[in-house]
Amino acid sequence: MSKENQLIFEKSREGKKGCSLPEDELSTMEIETLIPEKHLRQKEPELPEVSEVEVVRHFTALSHKNYGVDSGFYPLGSCTMKYNPKVNEDAAQYSGFSETHPHQPQKMVQGNLKLLYELEQKLVEITGMGRFSLQPAAGAQGELAGLMIIKKDLKNRGVSDQKTEIIVPDSAHGTNPASATMVGFEVREVESNERGLVDIGQLKELVGEKTAGIMLTNPNTLGLFEEDILKIAEIIHQAGGLLYYDGANLNPIMGKVRPGDMGFDIIHLNLHKTFSTPHGGGGPGSGPVGVTEELARYLPLPLVEKNEQRYVLDNDRPDSIGKVRSFYGNFGILIRAYSYLLAAGAEGLEQAAEDAVLNANYLKEKLKTEYDLPFDRICKHEFVLSGSRQKEQGVSTADIAKRLLDFHIHPPTMYFPLIVDEAIMVEPTETESKETLDHFVEVMNQISREAQTNPQKAQNAPHNMVVGRLDETEAARSPKLRWHPEQ
Repeated sequence: MSKENQLIFEKSREGKKGCSLPEDELSTMEIETLIPEKHLRQKEPELPEVSEVEVVRHFTALSHKNYGVDSGFYPLGSCTMKYNPKVNEDAAQYSGFSETHPHQPQKMVQGNLKLLYELEQKLVEITGMGRFSLQPAAGAQGELAGLMIIKKDLKNRGVSDQKTEIIVPDSAHGTNPASATMVGFEVREVESNERGLVDIGQLKELVGEKTAGIMLTNPNTLGLFEEDILKIAEIIHQAGGLLYYDGANLNPIMGKVRPGDMGFDIIHLNLHKTFSTPHGGGGPGSGPVGVTEELARYLPLPLVEKNEQRYVLDNDRPDSIGKVRSFYGNFGILIRAYSYLLAAGAEGLEQAAEDAVLNANYLKEKLKTEYDLPFDRICKHEFVLSGSRQKEQGVSTADIAKRLLDFHIHPPTMYFPLIVDEAIMVEPTETESKETLDHFVEVMNQISREAQTNPQKAQNAPHNMVVGRLDETEAARSPKLRWHPEQ
C-alpha cells in the first residue's frame, strides 16, 4: 500500500510523540490515587505513536478522499447534487441566527421568526399552495406529514374507513409507497405507458370508492413532464381523493408552472435539492409541506403568524397533525434556502430551471448514440439511459459506475427507476459548465467503447481508488469497519 493510503496505525513508530506536556506538581501516580480504581485503565490504550505533523497530514489526506459537489461532477439522478453557494453558509453562521436558542422568548427572536414567515410566503408563491409548514426535516418526513394530513382530512370527512388506497406510479421514488404504507394506506401501482407517463386508461380502472389519493412527481422520475396532469387531477378529485405532489423534481419547472395550478392539494419540497442547500450523508435536510387553504388547519404546528405588532408562533391549532420534529425544523437549512431565494430572485429561479433542462437535454443527445435511450423525448432536468447494450458485452451498469470512479466522476443513480433495464439515471443540474458536461460525455463514451474492446477494464474497476473491486456480498455481511492489531 502506498504511504499516502496507510492507516495512521501503520505509520506508528514506537517512541514517537505528538506533543510534550510540562511537568505538573502532581505525578502520574498521585493523580491515579484521585481517580476511583474502577475508572482506571488496566492497560495502555492502543493509540498510534506519531508526530503532530503526521497527525495533521493524515487527517488532511482523509478529508481529500471525501467526495462531494465541491470535489467534482456529481450527476446523481433525482438527487440534485448541485453547487451550494458559499454565501449561504456565511449567512447561516451569522451570530443572530447561530447563537439563538429555540427556548428564547419570541420577542427576542423576531428576526428568526420574520425569516421563517417570509420563506413560507416565497414557497407559497413559487408553488401556488395556500400555506406551508417548515418543520419536516427531510423530504421523506415531508411526505409522511402530507399523508398524515390526507388521513386526518379523510377522518374529518367521515370516510377514512372507506378510502384506504393510495395510487403510486411504477416509476415513483421508493419513499412514496413506504410513506403511504407507514400511514396505513394500501398502495396501488399504476403503470407507465409507452411514452413513460401515467397510463390514463389503467388509472381510471384503479380509481374507485377506496381511492384516498395519488402521489405524483412531476416531472416524473424519468425526467418527463406528465402532460395529462389536469386530466389526472380531474379523475382523482371526482373520486373524492387528493393529489399529493412529491416536490423532489421541482427544479426544472420553478418559475414556469406551479403544482397548485396543476390541481395538487398537498406538496412537499426538498429544500436541500431545489434551493441549493447541503444534503447527503444522512443529513441535514428540509422537507417543508404545503397545502391548499382548505387543508391548512391540519399542518404541523407551530406556524409563524404576523400580527400588527410582531411575529408570533401559533400553537392553537386543534386540527393539526401535531409536531413532526422538535421546534421549527432544520433552521440552518431554512436560512440557506432563504438566502438562495433572495439572491436568485424570480428571474434567477426561472433561469436555473431553463439551464437544468438545457444541460440534461444536451447530455441526453450526446450519449444516446452509445447508450440505449428507452424514452427518446425532450426531458426536463434528468433522463434515464439503459446500459443493456453494454451488458450484452459483459459490462453491467454497476461496472460502468465503478469505472467512472477512475475518472474522478461520481456515478449517476443506478438501476432506478425499476421500469428501465440496467438504468443509468443522469441529472447534470444547472450549475455545471459545458466543459464539465463534455468531459462526462467523453468518459462515458470511452467506457462504452471499452465494453466492446476491453470489457475487463470495466469489470475490474476501479483501478486507482484506495480499494479495488470488493466482494459486495461479503462487504455487506461482514464489513471491516476498524483496524485490529496483528495477533
